[in-house]
Amino acid sequence: MAKTIMVVDDSASLRQVVGIALRGAGYEVIEGSDGKDALSKLTGQKVHLIISDVNMPNMDGISFVKALKQLPAYKFTPVIMLTTESQEAKKAEGQAAGAKAWVVKPFSPEVMLNAVQKLILP
Repeated sequence: MAKTIMVVDDSASLRQVVGIALRGAGYEVIEGSDGKDALSKLTGQKVHLIISDVNMPNMDGISFVKALKQLPAYKFTPVIMLTTESQEAKKAEGQAAGAKAWVVKPFSPEVMLNAVQKLILP
């Protein structure tokens, strides 16, 4: 059974690019258009990893990760931030919220898949 990864980004084209790379590697992908949309779609199903942008409307990625970690079903779900943000202060904020890795856009699919393989839950 394929592992499930949620991709959260307000850019539909970015979600599509990431989704193609993940599906090509054998993962199932569900999508959220921002933090609020992603939280509404997390209804207790098993999600093995989450990839989230930082800068999004309605609910940004840092707020999303903080809210996610308050949900018992997703408290230990690893999160990779995939973002244009490269400032150390922002990275520290993401880590404090619960993000486990930080991949800066533009990114290569190999770098992203490498981070996924290191962090995805069994």
